[in-house]
Amino acid sequence: MPILSYTSRRELEEHSFSPATTLLVPIAAIVVQVLLSKLYWRFSLLDLPLIVTIFFAVSRRSPAAGTLTGAAIGLMQDALTGRPIGVNGMAKSVIGYIASSIGISVDVDSLTTRIVMNFAFSLLNSGILFLIDQRLLGLSNIHLQWIQELLRALGNTVIAIPVFLLLDLTKRPE
Repeated sequence: MPILSYTSRRELEEHSFSPATTLLVPIAAIVVQVLLSKLYWRFSLLDLPLIVTIFFAVSRRSPAAGTLTGAAIGLMQDALTGRPIGVNGMAKSVIGYIASSIGISVDVDSLTTRIVMNFAFSLLNSGILFLIDQRLLGLSNIHLQWIQELLRALGNTVIAIPVFLLLDLTKRPE
């Protein structure tokens, strides 16, 4: 009689990355984001560090690693963009935690899942940043413009698909 063993999806599909990939990809995303935003203001609608945070969080499937990855990427982004230090760090920590938690139970390698996930996380990131600005920083002149946020989410989703496909090439199975 064959013996059936239970192996979770997380154990089967958890990925790691080389130290160079782990360090250079987020730095490159942040630098490209800052440079593109300075060249043309419309590129500030995109959030490449958010896309990289989502990718690493769902690939590693560890809420602790997703939170730390989001915090590190967000803090580096804050340091280079002129926002108060910690704003993007807090937002991307939450996104990293939720994304890695979802990655444990959902097939995140599916194109449909990636589209929905990036769109939803982009909207969630905008909402978290709005709440931080309004409630923690007390910036009452900040208002959420839904059309702009939907366009931002759509743009991030369109950019995320080829970025995810490129970053898939850097995965190393555990």
